[in-house]
Amino acid sequence: MIARLPLLLLAAGALAGAQLPPAAPAPAPPAPPPGPPPTLVTLVTDQGPVVIALDSSKAPVTSANFLRYVDQHRFDGSSFYRAVKVAPGYGLVQGGVRNAPKKVLPPIRHEPTSTTGLTHKDGTISMARAAPGTASGDFFIVIGDIPSMDADPSKPGDNQGFAAFGQVVQGMDLMRHLLDAPVSADGPAGMKGEMLAQPVKILSARRGGG
Repeated sequence: MIARLPLLLLAAGALAGAQLPPAAPAPAPPAPPPGPPPTLVTLVTDQGPVVIALDSSKAPVTSANFLRYVDQHRFDGSSFYRAVKVAPGYGLVQGGVRNAPKKVLPPIRHEPTSTTGLTHKDGTISMARAAPGTASGDFFIVIGDIPSMDADPSKPGDNQGFAAFGQVVQGMDLMRHLLDAPVSADGPAGMKGEMLAQPVKILSARRGGG
């Protein structure tokens, strides 16, 4: 038994220095399930359709509010009525029910972009509002990237921005045309010189891509 001990030690040392095959990599974790697809809505106007993809997964409250107006046909007969040019090729076109008493639903909770992760890039649809939590049945579409409309908690005062909730996928040519369309010199307080001289009527608003 004593004579065999060195052989056993040699064998153990040989095993210690041997190159073992690398361990198999751990399997990758399963990819998270994809979110629900966007909900398409077509606004049929007297100058052509505008198709919007609503991001209900990131902005559920705001998207659901917009769909209530669509499903109850409250946008039918409304219009795109305001164009605000910030710079050449940049601005917004606003539409909706314009506080028509018979069409306006109760205001909704504000969903800031700092929560949703959405931004005000070219073609974004967002809610018009006064103070946070006052948005109801008026919305606007952004022409050009305007990050100043996003929430910025580092700023003083009302830093909640506007509630973006989707993207135009068809009809941006009409929005750009309206941004450059003639406006009236008159208008309500805060909107003077921004009301379209010839508003574009929204004939119908329905779910689906047209």
